[in-house]
Amino acid sequence: MLDKAPNAKLAGVLASLGKAIEAGDIDGVAAMFQQDCYWRDLVAFTWNIKTMEGRDAIRDMLAAQLGHVKPRNWAISARDDATETDGTLEGWFTFETGVARCRGHLRIRDGRIFTLLTAMDELKGHEEPSGVRRPNGHPDPAPDGRAGKPWMQRRQEEDAELGHTRQPYVVIIGGGQGALGLGARLKQLGVPTIIVEKNPRAGDSWRVRYKSLCLHDPVWYDHMPYLNFPTHWPVYSPKDKLGDWLEMYAKVMELNFWGSTLCKSAKYDGRAQEWTVVVERDSKEIILRPKHLVFATGQASRRRMPKLPGQEIFKGEQQHSSQHPGPDAYVDKKTVVIGSNTSAHDICGALAELGADVTMVQRSPTLVVGTEPLHRIATGVLYSEDAVARGIDVEKADYINASMPYRLMGADQKPLYDRLRAEGAEFFKALEAAGFRLDWGDDETGLFMKYMRRGSGYYIDIGASQMIIDGRIKHKYGQIDRLTETSVVLADGTELPADLVVYATGFGSMNGWVADIVDQATADKVGRVWGLGSDTTNDPGPWEGEPRNMWKPTQQEALWFHGGNLHQSRHNSLFLALQLKARMEGIPTPVYGIPEVHHTS
Repeated sequence: MLDKAPNAKLAGVLASLGKAIEAGDIDGVAAMFQQDCYWRDLVAFTWNIKTMEGRDAIRDMLAAQLGHVKPRNWAISARDDATETDGTLEGWFTFETGVARCRGHLRIRDGRIFTLLTAMDELKGHEEPSGVRRPNGHPDPAPDGRAGKPWMQRRQEEDAELGHTRQPYVVIIGGGQGALGLGARLKQLGVPTIIVEKNPRAGDSWRVRYKSLCLHDPVWYDHMPYLNFPTHWPVYSPKDKLGDWLEMYAKVMELNFWGSTLCKSAKYDGRAQEWTVVVERDSKEIILRPKHLVFATGQASRRRMPKLPGQEIFKGEQQHSSQHPGPDAYVDKKTVVIGSNTSAHDICGALAELGADVTMVQRSPTLVVGTEPLHRIATGVLYSEDAVARGIDVEKADYINASMPYRLMGADQKPLYDRLRAEGAEFFKALEAAGFRLDWGDDETGLFMKYMRRGSGYYIDIGASQMIIDGRIKHKYGQIDRLTETSVVLADGTELPADLVVYATGFGSMNGWVADIVDQATADKVGRVWGLGSDTTNDPGPWEGEPRNMWKPTQQEALWFHGGNLHQSRHNSLFLALQLKARMEGIPTPVYGIPEVHHTS
């Protein structure tokens, strides 16, 4: 019985919390939290993705939302025992609201709540048809008793009708993994959806990238909703293999995927509460009138191209890293790659492998960490074969991740990167001796915080760093002054002969696509996408506490953004799908705490 003591403690705290919440005792609820406390809510209470920091923020949220939410039936999880380590009691629980079934997680220190996660799982009366609710598969008989339509006929009719004689409720712009995962969630919830993609096939957004590209995150981190990769899948997915998987996924999940379709414009009619979306498909313009529009164009999709003196006179070839086809055509060329993050390293590495003359121009310090130590020390704790053996499947790993507020993540991550630095000290010393300038983030909290704050500034090493050390990839540090007809000239006067210049200069905010497709005013209205407001490099404050504008309501009614890496797209697609389904069914969704816009791009 002693091993169950943490369960009893957690049950006691949860019972007190539930009683105070159900009684509407807001001050009593706040008193159960530490002064330094965090409540992260994923749709359940706020119809938003929001973290309340401190007792006053929790009071304000409850005062606004408690009358709508009607939470009840609090119970510790029957699947997971509570634990108590180094004075922190933590565990999982379930509860309900008036419209949904939910789950949560508590961390308790010195008898008071330190962190609380609440997350919506499903809408009552609108559960997904899975498990015991899965469809039979046989055609449903027609009302007049005749045989029902077989599956293929129903799919063909849906394809012929949706977007033509029947309007979708949601249009998703972009056809990458984020769009497909969200489309699959919406399909299971019965939300009519069309995915609009300019490339011909699902997965092409990966196929068109440089041929050496592989995912730098491990397979356990990258599963799609409902359908895990098979156990023989490589740890790091080659881009064309992933493209084929996504094409298969779109078919198996029965998605309405419109390939070779260009979204030309979109305009919102607030009076009619619908969008007018003009697309071009098969050389014809089609007008779609969805109620909601989702931009799933990818956090790394809108090219950022620098404007440099001399670009117009350069006689060689210039391309953004996203346009680079691979090294084969450039083996006998002199290549200068401007940038020093992931794409720059991958492109330089592939060229150097073939013996090409390639120079990387590094303009600012870069975080570098090897794939093996990163996985062993950081990601593999929750996403690995070992984690699976310990009972941490991908869903549990996602929620463990979600239970940690972003404000606390830096302190949680820093010891991991201190260890990585210490283990790789000789390697990093050799890399710096080659002229490469390293950093570990403004506050030395490492790769994940850099990614969440700015989406750039790092490289997960798969071999290119050693090529820099060995001199196979030439390296220069400095700013670009200009291009001549045949070279790139640095600010210090160094001249680098070039036949090809690759701009590995990153990508702009996703709201740039809104400016292109809707208008600049709407793009400015919703503001910058991504970043936490950490007031670190390329992530200006004030603090927001959640990724800007992602997976949640924005300042523009019925306009949403969906993206992130495969893990984030997978996990958050559920919460975005639930928000859209609730609106389709007319369920009240009183949103709490849509942030003000502080940055337009």
